[in-house]
Amino acid sequence: LQQEPPNQILLGIALFLTIFIMSPTISAVYNNAYKPFNEGNLSLEQAYDAAQKPIKAFMLKQTRQKDIALFLRIAKQPNPQNEQQLGLNILVPAFIISELKTAFEIGFLLYIPFVIIDIVVSSVLMSMGMMMLPPVMISLPFKLLLFVLADGWNLVVLSLVKSFH
Repeated sequence: LQQEPPNQILLGIALFLTIFIMSPTISAVYNNAYKPFNEGNLSLEQAYDAAQKPIKAFMLKQTRQKDIALFLRIAKQPNPQNEQQLGLNILVPAFIISELKTAFEIGFLLYIPFVIIDIVVSSVLMSMGMMMLPPVMISLPFKLLLFVLADGWNLVVLSLVKSFH
């Protein structure tokens, strides 16, 4: 009961939110790289370079400079003169690390109210002398109620989408 919603549901939500958020970038790659390449107007190398530009622009907006500097230092590469010279071999892992940090921050902020509910329920049960009753049985409905009353899915999705735009 602690793993609600199931991972398949979360994966579906993540997939469709990714498509929604990335749709302008995917359209730019399609229009600037794939379509001209498919029509024979660009070589494979030119299409690859054209496809990189919107992807790099998207990732650069979301990536912390500290994470880029970390991977430049690990790869023993000098700082590029501008961000467009930054290779995907540096940018992709820096983007992933930045997104993981953001995900942990969001997860922690979501976790705090639920921990407070657990503490309050545990304290109330202990003060009533009900030590054998698992606090999770009592606190879970309160957690679900809080999430529903606060319109949790709307808040989570809105926060995620706004963080990219």
